[in-house]
Formats: sequence, C-alpha cells, structure tokens
Amino acid sequence: MAYYFNEPSHTFSEYLLVPGYSSVECIPANVSLKTPLVKFRRGEEPALSANVPMVSAVMQAVSGDEMGIALAREGGVAFIYVSQPIDRQAEMIRRVKGHKAGFVVSDSNLRPDSTLSDVLALKEKTGHSTMAVTEDGSGTGRLLGLVTSRDYRVSRMDGTEKVSSFMTPMEKLVFAPEGTSLKEANNLIWDHKLNALPIVSKNGSLVAFVFRKDYDTHKDNPLELLDGQKRYVVGAGINTRDYEERIPALVEAGADVLVMDSSEGFSEWQKRCLVWAREKYGDSVKIGAGNVVDGEGFRFLADAGADFVKVGIGGGSICITRETKGIGRGQATAVIDVAAERDRYFEETGIYVPICADGGVVQDYHITLALAMGADFCMLGRYFSRFDESPTAKTLVGGSYMKEYWGEGSARARNWERYDLGGDKKLSFEEGVDSYVPYAGALADGISTTLAKIRSTMCNCGALSIPALREKAKLTLVSSVSIVEGGAHDVLLKDTTNSANRN
Repeated sequence: MAYYFNEPSHTFSEYLLVPGYSSVECIPANVSLKTPLVKFRRGEEPALSANVPMVSAVMQAVSGDEMGIALAREGGVAFIYVSQPIDRQAEMIRRVKGHKAGFVVSDSNLRPDSTLSDVLALKEKTGHSTMAVTEDGSGTGRLLGLVTSRDYRVSRMDGTEKVSSFMTPMEKLVFAPEGTSLKEANNLIWDHKLNALPIVSKNGSLVAFVFRKDYDTHKDNPLELLDGQKRYVVGAGINTRDYEERIPALVEAGADVLVMDSSEGFSEWQKRCLVWAREKYGDSVKIGAGNVVDGEGFRFLADAGADFVKVGIGGGSICITRETKGIGRGQATAVIDVAAERDRYFEETGIYVPICADGGVVQDYHITLALAMGADFCMLGRYFSRFDESPTAKTLVGGSYMKEYWGEGSARARNWERYDLGGDKKLSFEEGVDSYVPYAGALADGISTTLAKIRSTMCNCGALSIPALREKAKLTLVSSVSIVEGGAHDVLLKDTTNSANRN
C-alpha cells in the first residue's frame, strides 16, 4: 500500500517570520552570513565556506565564467553549467581561477602594424583601454609596447595611423619579470603610479598583467570568496554519465567544489559517482549531490559520501517536472523535513552535511525563510539569470528589457543527462520551459539589496548569524487572505514610472 503523508506540503509563500527580541547589537552591520558549503566533523571547521548563502544554478542560462567571477566577488559561488563539452567547461573554470590570481592573461592585443581604427574596434569589443602590442598580436607574444587611452586623441587622428607610431614603447615601460609575487607587483604599481604592470618572461614574452583596479576591487569587496592562492572560488556541475572523464578535467582546471546536476538524486547512479570519486580522490574533491525532498533521500546521499545535499524537485520557475510527472514536494516542507534529518544525522555520526535549498525562491525574503527552516544556503536560477553577468542575451520585449531564461529540461537546452534514469541517451519529453525574465542590471547592485533585506530580517528575529536565526526563528503559516493583506491593498497606486518619465 502506498505511503501517505499526513500533512500537505507548503511553499515559502505560505510562511511568515514572527519578530523576536532585537537587542542594541542587532544591527545589519553586525550580521554574519558566512555558511558552510561542505561537510565537516563536530568541532572542526569546514574545508570550504561561503561568505553569503547564495550560489548560482547549474544552468546554461545562468552560470558561465562571468557569473563565476561576479558572484565570487560578492562572497558566493557559481556552479559552471555541465551541459557542454568537458574542455569548454574546464576552460570556463580556468578563466575564473585565473582572473583573481591577480595576474591576468591579456585578452586585448595588437600588432605593431595595427591601426588606430583597430584600437577603437578592440576597445568597443572588450571594453578594455589597456592593450598589449606584441610581435604576433597574441597575449603571450614578445612585448613591444602598450597602448592606453592616453596614447592617442581621436579628434586629431584619422584612424589609419599605425600603432607603432603612437604606442608607449618597451623601453619606456615599467614592467616586472616572471616570478614576481602579487605583493611585489602591487608595490611597483603604487611606487610608479601605474594602472597596469606587464609581467614579462626572460625572452621578452608577455606573461600577464597586474592591474591597479584589481587591488581596489578587493578593498571594495571585503566579502569576496578566495582560495588559499587568492583566486576566486568557483564550482562546477557534473553528471552521472561521463564523470570519470569530467571530474579529473574540472579538478585539474581548479574547480573548488562540484555538484551533481540531476533532477532527482535518490538513485544508484549518484551513489556510484560518489563511491568512484571517493576511491580515486578520497575527501580532497568536494561533491554535492541531489536533489531530494525528504529525510530518507538525504540520508542515502549522506551515507554515500555527499559533501552537501540539494533539496527541491519541481519548484523552479522554469521547471515543469511536477506538471509533467507528478513528482515533487512543496519546497518549504521539503527543506524543513530534510533539515530535521540532517540534524539527526549530525547527532548520530558527528558529521554535519549542509543542505542547499534549490528552487522555490520567488521573493528575496524566501531566502531568509529557507535559512530559518534549516537550509545552509540557497541555489538560485531565475534570480541570477536577470543580471548582466548571466550568459544570455538582453532583448526588448513589449517596451521593457528582458533576459532570456530557459530550463535544462527544455527543448532548447536538451540536457538529457540531468534527467537520466539509465535508459536511452535522449530527452523523451520536456521538463522545463523557454522564457524571459525582467532585466535587473549589474549583479553587484541587485545582490546588495537582497543581502540588506536578509540582514534586516535577521535583526528583526534577534539573530546575528545563520545558526542563530535557525535557533531563534518563529514561523507561522498564513492563510490565503493573510497573503493578500501582506501586499498593498485598498489603495490606488501612483504610476511612478510615468511620473518619472514626465520629469
């Protein structure tokens, strides 16, 4: 006979937090959002933590290398999407890891016979004003000089001038030899009042640049998430088909944490992947698993060796798994159930396995609810897809700018491995849709607002950390009428958009 749960499952929108006592210390500036990303033993520190409880979804429309850089800069982690060739995914990882090393491989390069028109076209393409002039026009060719915006005046030139006639030549450049440390390079930048310092090999080839702005960026982003070599932390997705080839390539590229990209994680296929990884790498390679929606699924993956477990099936805004297959569970109930099992597992084994709430987040406050219910961090797709740094196109739809956003189970993505149950290598039917989401500008601006809301709500609950929120939170189910009452009602809202346009 089938098993029936006694209570209906609930979504985040059916809950509210009841305020608790806020002391004078409960101000947003005192709130820490640091949270563990991977499992650890009682009394020990996790090998990897995030400074904010937000990671980006393993999706073509969300997590490329630009998202990896931007999100790590804000303290979170992007999981580079797996539905692409192994070498291309590994290269994305390398670009993220190479970016924050402080030594940036030049991607804006010219030959000495290039023209001013070439300079302007390259600046338009890359957005970079500092360009290397190398013998062969590559980023690793013999360095002959630099071109910056101070080397030319468009109003007094016709565009045909050769770069060699106006560049700053090698003999006038301040540069450093290969092997120079980042600290030494930054000291040279400050001593000589430079914006960029070329790093040059013994044979005169360009190795990399160190930029003043990267030093400034670090000062402006105190939460940025770095590894032991001062590089950005980045994650990557894997699947249960080609993991024996993909995992070594991603590890070699520098991925800090991996996660199995699957619509349903309570399976022998995920266990086999975890067992293989542990036999080959021990605990040195960190791998999350999932997705599950109950305690039984969590315990299965925790016993199999998962470093964290993703929770959620069918709750994503572009996911139609519940509609097509009748599989899933309300996200709030799933998180509450799995968190309880996680705590029991910790008491029994002394091993804490973090859980990730994946899906079901519509409003910013849903993140705070998920944390209060026991999640250690949230994985977000739609949220991050709206920003400049997502890989998708920005387009004008009905007079408003939108970003494209599609599910991994859509016909567009055709990520059959994500829904693999060991049968034919194909996507038999769609479990995701192709859509648009409202464009939201730069990630840094959007996430700062979201984090401000989370910190403020935590202060309302008298909590200055995520564990304290989990301990002190008081949650209440709300009726459908209460939900309506929570928004603006019984008033005529002013059309502020049109008013702003008139002004």
